[in-house]
Amino acid sequence: MSLIPVPEDLYLFHEGNLFQSYRMLGAHVAEVDGISGVRFTVWAPHAREVRVVGDFNCWDGTEHPMQRISTWGVWSVFVPEVGEGEFYKYEIVTQTGTLVYKADPYAYWSELKPGTASRVYSLEGYEWADQAWQEQKQQRSIYHSPMNIYEVHMGTWKKKPDGSYYTYRELADELVAYVKDMGYTHIELLPLAEHPYDRSWGYQATGYYSVTSRFGAPKDFMYFVDRCHQEGIGVIMDWVPGHFVKDEHGLREFDGKPLYEYDDPVMAEKPEWGTLTFDFTKPEVVSFLISNALFWMDVYHIDGLRVDAVASLLYLNFGKPKEQWIKNANGGDENLEAIEFLKKLNHTVFGYYPDALMMAEDSSAWPLVTAPVHSGGLGFNYKWNMGWMNDMLKYMAIDPYFRRGSHNLLTFSFMYTYSENYVLPLSHDEVVHGKKSLLNKMPGDYWQKFAGLRVLLGYMMGHPGKKLLFMGGEFGQYDEWKDLEDLDWEMLGYDSHRSLKQYSRDLNHLYLQEPALWELDHQPEGFTWIDPHDQKQSITTFMRKSNNPDDFLIIVNNFTPVYHPKYRIGVPFAGEYVERFNSDAGVYGGSGKLNPGKLKTEKVSWHYQPFSLHIAVPPLSTVIFKPISISKPIAKRGKERGKADA
Repeated sequence: MSLIPVPEDLYLFHEGNLFQSYRMLGAHVAEVDGISGVRFTVWAPHAREVRVVGDFNCWDGTEHPMQRISTWGVWSVFVPEVGEGEFYKYEIVTQTGTLVYKADPYAYWSELKPGTASRVYSLEGYEWADQAWQEQKQQRSIYHSPMNIYEVHMGTWKKKPDGSYYTYRELADELVAYVKDMGYTHIELLPLAEHPYDRSWGYQATGYYSVTSRFGAPKDFMYFVDRCHQEGIGVIMDWVPGHFVKDEHGLREFDGKPLYEYDDPVMAEKPEWGTLTFDFTKPEVVSFLISNALFWMDVYHIDGLRVDAVASLLYLNFGKPKEQWIKNANGGDENLEAIEFLKKLNHTVFGYYPDALMMAEDSSAWPLVTAPVHSGGLGFNYKWNMGWMNDMLKYMAIDPYFRRGSHNLLTFSFMYTYSENYVLPLSHDEVVHGKKSLLNKMPGDYWQKFAGLRVLLGYMMGHPGKKLLFMGGEFGQYDEWKDLEDLDWEMLGYDSHRSLKQYSRDLNHLYLQEPALWELDHQPEGFTWIDPHDQKQSITTFMRKSNNPDDFLIIVNNFTPVYHPKYRIGVPFAGEYVERFNSDAGVYGGSGKLNPGKLKTEKVSWHYQPFSLHIAVPPLSTVIFKPISISKPIAKRGKERGKADA
């Protein structure tokens, strides 16, 4: 590492193309003339003076003034005999002579809240043991592989009896073992960038390069990711390039004037959230953010980012009252520079990490979110299907006896499911702030609530698209997410919750075992309706298929508590089928209405299929059938075949 930023790096930084700017800026342990210390470098173009303060100089900035080394405002100084773990800030003299004290935007570690200082930390020296994971990741296509994500807020998944947090290293044992046993393929973590307020959940950050000190040191988090990879679990982290918190020690008016935010206060403000928007017209901000996305992959081996609130980047007037609406240079509502930033972000990330996951949490109808940049898209490779989530939760809240009038909510998503590469989310946002838990959203008595949640999860597993479930949904957390307390693990002392957890585990493992549920997720050939029209009985029947034409599943979902002992469904081939999975099994808390043994087809055309089966459809259930021996019609030969070929 160069002790003094080199001109080439400074040029690229100010051009918006220094994509590992964290190697130049920030605090770096170094040695000069045999003396160890720390090189501090910061961008503060409006500052009259910049100094480093910390315990090492009794917070007296006059001892360590920084030198301006760039015309566009990069300052640097080497401070001898400063070691790892030291607390520090930048003392900035503004153009008006006012002193402001700022945490380092590029700090690798931060003081534990309520402290606000940055800390010197070296990221060198951790020995990774995830080579097998990295090789396997490069050899497979995530599009044709299972992806079932467990969404986690680290501070409230589980707490110690005294209310303190589990550390990164403790979670590497507890959480990773749980996720592996439950059959999830990935963990998605709510933002871990340092943030001052617990109840922002990490979405309002002050330290974009500081993994939060709430759970330990940076190398402890490396250990957590390493353990995930060793157990075959990918790690995705929520990332927030759309806005940042206004706390005094953070990025707001960093050098006495708007710097990371827009100069225009109307452009800068996010009034809905009380935060500030990054200014994507400033090349240094683009370098800061794209470098940060790569930083989590470079340093922490993160497998992907779920990019938060993409709609708030795409539109200038997102969340603003009408009297504050503005237009772009073309007279529209689009934030043109933010759109270019997203394209550049994704193009750059995939240039460095072709197998990365870049997921857009986008509530808008913006087209081609997951299309490549060179094809006119934003360049993400996945998008959360917010429309599916909203329709399904609206549908599931309806009394089952009146669901027939809203049957379109079940089927509409299939009209657009192949327009993007989708993840189906049942996320944290839907189980907090008075929205109720998933279990408590279900209408009906106690039994019907659990059965309703089972069929919702079963339907989601059968629907094309990758899957995501927020922690607690898998065992029926009854209260909504209490974002200062841990999950109600004591509920597993009750049969219904314990049975639901077993159901979620078995459903997840079924998903892993059946390529028909994921191999053709993003290709229309992987899905066929058998019957989308039975709104009278609120039943849907469809097929999921794998690359192997003989490998398919028939999935029947019943969204009412009515039992149908002899329900006929069409099937494409004659032969024998078995019940592969039934959410109504007694072990899951169901009524035990099963389809035992082999089911033989009848030569009765049904649902536009040449053959059919009589099956039992339990109340509020997902039932999955699989062929075990089928006979296919032999293709015609001779003259007729020749004519067809011609």
